[in-house]
Amino acid sequence: MDLMDIQAPPAGASAEADGVTYHYIETGQGSPTVFLHGGGPGCTGWSDFGQVSRLFAADRRCFLVDILQYGTSAKPVIKGPMWDYHAAKTVALMDTLGLERADFVCNSWGGTIALNLAALYPERVRSLVITGSMPVFHGPLAPLPEGGRRGRNARDVYYGGTGPSWQKMRELMARLEWYDPDAIPDATVTMRYEQSLDPEERALAGASDNPRGDWQDLTGALGRIQAPTLFMWGMYDAFLTPDYPLMLARMIPRGNLHVMNDVSHHLQEERPHDYYTVVSAFLNQEHA
Repeated sequence: MDLMDIQAPPAGASAEADGVTYHYIETGQGSPTVFLHGGGPGCTGWSDFGQVSRLFAADRRCFLVDILQYGTSAKPVIKGPMWDYHAAKTVALMDTLGLERADFVCNSWGGTIALNLAALYPERVRSLVITGSMPVFHGPLAPLPEGGRRGRNARDVYYGGTGPSWQKMRELMARLEWYDPDAIPDATVTMRYEQSLDPEERALAGASDNPRGDWQDLTGALGRIQAPTLFMWGMYDAFLTPDYPLMLARMIPRGNLHVMNDVSHHLQEERPHDYYTVVSAFLNQEHA
């Protein structure tokens, strides 16, 4: 199975959740597993996990969710603590979908949402797989790149100047998300670029009044997470080197770390078969 060339997404479905509308794609049968994508321009549940979901769907009921303010989910202006807002709305989505408890497989922005959700609503989370997320603002060995603002700065560059373009999207992915720039599929660049032109997403990117909510440091929350957690990290992650998730794994009572070679920030896209092998082995353990 060639997973490198992403296919066009299926139509998916919409669900109301505490006053907002989520878009999601459901596939497969089995243990409920929620996939939450990263926060890069044009990211969606399908762009980040569409390829690898074909493997997980063999024995899992997969929900590829567009996070609020992304894809075709609602794009509300968020007031107050951002990760608390996302966690509460995601739990409301689980209620609508009839999911009492689920595994979470997440990249970057989505991983921070899931970590906070696990701390606040422990009964809803069976286990967590987290890649490239930044829930705390300090690092063990050195200051975080660009003061922890590398993602926001990249978004400003992408939407600034002459505005979005296909080439700027490819350059962003090559610099921050993939280890091997030559391996980036054109179809994935196109999908991300076309989604980034969404008028509401562009408005959010250009707003100066912090429409994404107030930033939260989750240092105090991590120790409350009861769910087994696997930090699945790229050796060459452009945002946070592997010493950072090692610190996080020590902060969480049941934390684990796997570092994968020859990948950066999007392991599940660049090495989907290897990512699936490690993640599925972790998820299939008899987690209490």
